[in-house]
Amino acid sequence: MKQESDTNVTDTAPVISINNLHKSYGALEVLKGVNITADRGQVVSLIGSSGSGKSTLLRCANLLEASQQGEVFFKGEPVKWHGAGQRRKPADQVQVLRIRTNLSMVFQQFNLWSHMTILQNVMEAPVTVLGRPKDDARNSAMTYLEKVGISEKADAYPAHLSGGQQQRAAIARALCMEPEALLFDEPTSALDPELEQEVIRVIKDLAAEGRTMLIVTHDMRLAWDVSDHVVFLHKGLVEEEGAPNDIFETPKSERLQQFLKSTLAA
Repeated sequence: MKQESDTNVTDTAPVISINNLHKSYGALEVLKGVNITADRGQVVSLIGSSGSGKSTLLRCANLLEASQQGEVFFKGEPVKWHGAGQRRKPADQVQVLRIRTNLSMVFQQFNLWSHMTILQNVMEAPVTVLGRPKDDARNSAMTYLEKVGISEKADAYPAHLSGGQQQRAAIARALCMEPEALLFDEPTSALDPELEQEVIRVIKDLAAEGRTMLIVTHDMRLAWDVSDHVVFLHKGLVEEEGAPNDIFETPKSERLQQFLKSTLAA
């Protein structure tokens, strides 16, 4: 069972809502006042050039990074902070753990434990973090490995899998936490084109199921195909956002037009 909040929030609130978020690394200001919302069942893609702040925004949403200003809400519940500016940190570690376990992150580099089998990788967090019985976690893990198409690799170690298979294992691991939303940080950028398609098929299937997802991607075709809403970040700000067809077919911003001309032609 997922851990429930004792805060009075409703299922109608966005799963993730970020208001006026600022994030700096020393003198380098990466996010300069960003607003973004992901409603339940909505797929939101973040696109933009390298260095535009996409991955940083995702990490701030999952509280892997502390922001200096602005608010982060999970299902209407505000993150509690103490301190200000560079000293601002989340104030409630129990809240942080609960939010992180409900916003499962899939990273570019898979981050599987090399000394564990694929099955052990997928069931480890539900057992150690959520306290699920091992038999239940094992059954769930096998269900999700089947879902992503690699159940036959359950007893293999990560080194014996292709990059595409490892990324699908990472997605199964995220799903096994039964999260409110999935956060993808460039899930296909480390893969060869053929292996990339394996992962894209899984993401498309998840989108078709109505799962809430926030996706940072360099793949414009993927963003176009799976998204309900697309956000174009440029130099730490939302330059333009809207429905996929509006963003990709009739972009208004000159910077977005230039970006799409270079990326869609690639």
